[in-house]
Formats: sequence, C-alpha cells, structure tokens
Amino acid sequence: MMQERPFDLLNKGIGQQVLIRLKNNLNIRGKMTSFDIHMNIVLEGAEELDEGNVKAKLGTILLRGGNILFISPV
Repeated sequence: MMQERPFDLLNKGIGQQVLIRLKNNLNIRGKMTSFDIHMNIVLEGAEELDEGNVKAKLGTILLRGGNILFISPV
C-alpha cells in the first residue's frame, strides 16, 4: 500500500468542506478552493465556529499556512 503525501491529501480536499484549526484556537469551516506550496489555503463560504455554532460568516478568505494547526474533512 502506497502512503499518501501531504499535497495528495490537500488535493483531495479541493472543492470539499473542511474544518481548519488555527494556532489562536479559531475554528474555520468552508469549501477549500485552492492551496499553494506554503499551505496557504483559500476557502469560500468560510465561517468562524464557536463550539460548533457559527459565530461569524467570513465569505471568501485566505488562510496563511503558518497559522494552520490542522485541516480535517467535514
């Protein structure tokens, strides 16, 4: 069985809803539309979550890769 590389996993997330946790403990959910080699990620329809509830609607945003702790499919 071949092990997947990080970019392979990120490519699978394109067009999918993801949950992203940032270093400042913010949780952001949205549809991942693109990423680059620095793991900067563009989300459409992004929402800030607080304990699973929508706290703020953010629209289209760019998250800097250095601020991301993890990315998970929703």
